[in-house]
Amino acid sequence: MPFTSPRSSPTAILGDDLITVVKLLHLVRQHAPRQHPQVDPMAYPMLFHLVAAPKRVSALAEALHSDVSTVSRQVRTLVDLGFIDRGPDPDDRRAQALTLTDEGRALLLAIRDDRDRWMQGLLADWDPDDVAQFSTHLRHFARDLETSLTTLTSRTTS
Repeated sequence: MPFTSPRSSPTAILGDDLITVVKLLHLVRQHAPRQHPQVDPMAYPMLFHLVAAPKRVSALAEALHSDVSTVSRQVRTLVDLGFIDRGPDPDDRRAQALTLTDEGRALLLAIRDDRDRWMQGLLADWDPDDVAQFSTHLRHFARDLETSLTTLTSRTTS
């Protein structure tokens, strides 16, 4: 139960609720079955970011808000398992870009299908308009959070 007082502001209550949700999502992730026994679920977001277009490791790390060494280690595993290919960067042939293989796309589809089934079960008693509204608000929050993060990181690197 989140800590609230009669004078808690809406943003304080939201902050408490977000902490609860983040912790619960972390627990769900720990207990969810893996789509592939050798792929750490922490590497799944890489597949989502590579579906749109090839990316360099540095661009992938930036998109994931992670450091290059961690991403490189996870990429190595995904390459070894055949889910990602390394090839020439279309913008700079001297550099390498990462792309999803057919097996990587199949794994991504399986992850999305499982997540969709889980979300449908979780939100089964929600009105579809409430789900759509929640999604709209969540995207808005994510954009603002990312903007805030960009501002914070530019302050710490200057």
